[in-house]
Amino acid sequence: MFGISPMQLVIILVIVVLLFGTKKLRGLGGDLGSAMKGFKKAMSDDDKEKDADADADFVAKEKVEDKITGNTGDTENSKSTVQQAKSEHKESN
Repeated sequence: MFGISPMQLVIILVIVVLLFGTKKLRGLGGDLGSAMKGFKKAMSDDDKEKDADADADFVAKEKVEDKITGNTGDTENSKSTVQQAKSEHKESN
C-alpha cells in the first residue's frame, strides 16, 4: 500500500541534496559513522568488563571453596592470572 518505487527514491534523494548540499551530507555521514563506531566500542568494552568481573567472582568462589576444603594451592595462581588479564586490558585501552 505504501510502496516506494526506485524513481520516487531518486526524486527524494535529489531534493535532499538540493536542500542540504553535498558537504553537509558528507559531514553528517561521517558523524553518523563515528557515532556508530563509538557505540560498538562501548558495547564491546562493557562485555569485556562483565567477563573480567565474572572471572573475579569465579576466583572468589574458588577461594571460599578452598578454605572450606583446606586446599590453598592453585587459588593464588588463578588470582594472579586474573589480575594480569585485568591490567593488560587496562593497558590496551
